[in-house]
Amino acid sequence: MLKKIKHFLFKNKTTGQTIVKNTFWLTFGEIMGRILRTGVVIYAARVLGANGWGIFSYAMSLAAFFTIFSDIGLSAVLIREGAKNPETREKYFATTLAIKLILILVSFLAVMLGAPYFTKIPLSTSLLLFITLLLLFDSLRGFCVSFFRAFEKMEMEAFSNILTQGIILIAGVIILKLSPSPENLALTYAVGSAAGLTLALVSLAPYLKKFWQHFDKKLLKPIFQAAWPFGIGGLLGAIMINTDTVIIGWFKKAADVGYYSAAQKPILLLYILPSLIAGSFFPVLAKLANKDSERFRSTLEKGLTFVFLLAIPFAIGIILTSDQIIYLLFGNEYFNKPTILTLQLLAITLITNYPVSLLVNSIFAYDRQKDLIAFWTIGTVGNAIFDLLLIPVWGIAGSALATVIVQIISNGLLWYKMKKINNFGIIKYLGKIILATLIMSGFIVLFRFLNWPVIINIIVSGGIYLAALVLFKEKTIFNFKTILKS
Repeated sequence: MLKKIKHFLFKNKTTGQTIVKNTFWLTFGEIMGRILRTGVVIYAARVLGANGWGIFSYAMSLAAFFTIFSDIGLSAVLIREGAKNPETREKYFATTLAIKLILILVSFLAVMLGAPYFTKIPLSTSLLLFITLLLLFDSLRGFCVSFFRAFEKMEMEAFSNILTQGIILIAGVIILKLSPSPENLALTYAVGSAAGLTLALVSLAPYLKKFWQHFDKKLLKPIFQAAWPFGIGGLLGAIMINTDTVIIGWFKKAADVGYYSAAQKPILLLYILPSLIAGSFFPVLAKLANKDSERFRSTLEKGLTFVFLLAIPFAIGIILTSDQIIYLLFGNEYFNKPTILTLQLLAITLITNYPVSLLVNSIFAYDRQKDLIAFWTIGTVGNAIFDLLLIPVWGIAGSALATVIVQIISNGLLWYKMKKINNFGIIKYLGKIILATLIMSGFIVLFRFLNWPVIINIIVSGGIYLAALVLFKEKTIFNFKTILKS
């Protein structure tokens, strides 16, 4: 039995098994990592208060603006080329790594020299330094684990992530207990990220030793040609993600940034799931694109059905229990109407956002990444415009509403574009999922009426949702069981 489990979790045997294995490791690593990091986030938000937590969150968003060029799509190119062309993996790794190191140095100088001139909220030099190191360590670690993804060995990524977040949690609780401050919180994040990066580098030691031998300047042009659309996409995506916090900081106080960040945290925790699923599907989609349209369509439809199976109940469940979630996680200081309404609005984005990673990877698999720039531009510019219009009127809830509106527009256009490339269909697979969600929702309302604790409510209602899917013989559940049994 143990031997079978070991083979299933550490060997790539069939397409279905490899997808499930990689999804397991990515999900396990990220969920465990996010749970560990969420622990320190909750503790820090309570200890620092809305003002101190808002200063830290604002510094993170501001520094992220200045580190957006630290990747420019290199990780995506490395994964795609490593999966499609195993014979050139080492050359692509060495060449992209050289580019990466130069970009990291430039990003570091940009933050330390430029960021202080773009803030209304006072930020100390040490806070900016620690947060910049954190972001750059994370960026380099993400690049390293992308090489594991090219090998479809996502277990190494999971180990690196768990180590990183575990150290952040332990160091964060100890240091904040002794001396609570945004600077010390940033220091614990940087130390944990450095530890995860070290593990990734040790795992890649054989390739690092041959680093300069495999560097190939002939690959520079094709790498930049493939990466620049993703570089622009990363730029626009980073702007879109951090625009909310920065504009709130311009119009409101640090405490408002803290309230918004608190409402955002549960959603950001759940955002990671579709990217993990998409990461597991991507090597398979890359192999099928332009070769077997029917199998590509079938694989994409299965992936989209799976993400909607998660997104719809997550969104409805959070909307119905948002006030209880805020109070449970962050306490009475954050328990106010704007924070609760912001969480409810952001919960809607789970439905609009969950398919995006799969659709983006699918377009990239067809080497049509240039088509993505228009959608990212619409999202970025639209988000900034709606933020500027709605935040002065409705505060942090206006920022959440802006996110919902822009995601519906830009992601709807993205969906339309992918259908023109490969005419997939998904509506026919959602009926049982929606019906099971409605049943779950009825029980959530009932359990709230009976004054059940929110955690018990979520667990039991989630179990009822899964039981309903099994009762309705939802194919996604049974396909997953079949792969596990085989």
